[in-house]
Amino acid sequence: MPTDIPISEIDMPDYQPNSNFCFVCGLKNEAGLKLRFENTEPGHVQVQTRVCDKHQGYPGIVHGGVVAAMLDETMGRSIMSGASDTRLMFTAKMELKYRVSVPLDTNIQVRGWVVKDKGRIAQVEGEVILPDGTVAVEGSATLVAIPTEEIARLEHNETLGWRVYTDEEYENSRT
Repeated sequence: MPTDIPISEIDMPDYQPNSNFCFVCGLKNEAGLKLRFENTEPGHVQVQTRVCDKHQGYPGIVHGGVVAAMLDETMGRSIMSGASDTRLMFTAKMELKYRVSVPLDTNIQVRGWVVKDKGRIAQVEGEVILPDGTVAVEGSATLVAIPTEEIARLEHNETLGWRVYTDEEYENSRT
């Protein structure tokens, strides 16, 4: 049945940009995770993923450093979710609490959200959730604004590849 709702108003995923070579989100990084971040509401972001054996720590377990990288990126991207200014920020301090191991080849959800945003400094939190709802890892971080001159340098770097990719481009990068 036809609808009069414009396509722009249909509940479509609101994805954040990916880059080319970032370990966490870079679509051309063969060793990377190639995660795709979805804005869920202002100040909140999530990613659904399945980590393969090339990122193994102990047998059958995702390496803790890989989990830390996923949470670092997810918490950091929460500051970009729904904001009129999509600021890029560095992680100044991060603390993680590993509650249970994250198994390989299991669908997991990583979520991040803003706790406090003071402009130049922000407090964010996040978690890794297993399919049964168990919170495997909790995180918190302090972010600081990237200096303006550094942003300008990044914006003129054509190899960065910072943009929102189509579903087809994203899927092709994962094969």
